[in-house]
Amino acid sequence: MADFAAARNWQPYHTPKNLVAALSVEASELVEIFQWLTPEESARVMGDPDTAHRVTDEVADVLAYLLQLCEVLGVDPLAALAAKIDRNERRFPVE
Repeated sequence: MADFAAARNWQPYHTPKNLVAALSVEASELVEIFQWLTPEESARVMGDPDTAHRVTDEVADVLAYLLQLCEVLGVDPLAALAAKIDRNERRFPVE
């Protein structure tokens, strides 16, 4: 993603603020697909090729902006996830 943005000279626009805003917009576009579906309909969303394509595209957009944000901020997303899981294991132990 960093190479893609650099080739287009987008770095000046890829500030943390702008990337977080873009991430929020893309996440909202993903929410929009599911907004008025019942739980049952939402579970079957990938069965419709057109809707599945929209979901896949929005997931890709969310991931792309999240990875770009991590790059700009110097966050290792996998390390951050592992640390969060460890904290959640302590906060919510299995009974």
